[in-house]
Amino acid sequence: MTEAFVARRRGLSWALAAAACWVLPVSAQVDDRYFAAVNRDDESSVVAYALRGGDLNALRQGEHALLVAAREGSLKVGMFLVGQRNVSVDVANAAGETPLMMAAIKGHLPLVRRLIERGAAINKPGWTPLHYAASYPESAAKDIVALLLEHHAYIDAESPNGTTPLMMAARYGHRDAVKLLLDEGADFSVRNRAGLTAVDFARAASRDEIVQLLAQMVRKNQPRGTW
Repeated sequence: MTEAFVARRRGLSWALAAAACWVLPVSAQVDDRYFAAVNRDDESSVVAYALRGGDLNALRQGEHALLVAAREGSLKVGMFLVGQRNVSVDVANAAGETPLMMAAIKGHLPLVRRLIERGAAINKPGWTPLHYAASYPESAAKDIVALLLEHHAYIDAESPNGTTPLMMAARYGHRDAVKLLLDEGADFSVRNRAGLTAVDFARAASRDEIVQLLAQMVRKNQPRGTW
């Protein structure tokens, strides 16, 4: 139990009041009400559920509440859950997505940071949090990519089809994330199983600015002969 959780019990009368009126129904219904609260970012109801002894690690359709909170932008609930030491932070859904991956692709930097502090897996086989962070199209992607790299994310991680984070950034991500990956040494010459490079990904998406950025890096790194 964290200090924040103790503080809630001492100082947040609304949580206790909610707990008093939340009579736990049968198991399946508990999960429904719990996940409904997660979806609407109803932190008070989730705290009440925890005080009543509800299972914060319950799954609904194979998904953990922490992953749902990250996907739905329920950040109050997400930060509460990640602060509970008994909450698992690496439960993946059927697609292999973890809460950290979902927080990364949604651009939730504070939640990404807390998940890392809790020991969420940064490197894993297949798609990784760095792939997902690189795919976020807003400027916050740079900060999330930088944070993952700071914690030893493998920069050239390959998905099951050989796609790297740089390729994902080139097609979907923000220019600053592409530049950061290049500055940190991402290999722009790698080809995936379909034979495509990061430049090909950018061209397929008609992202001319990214194509130019990658082309500049290619020219910069071409060997210079002497006459």
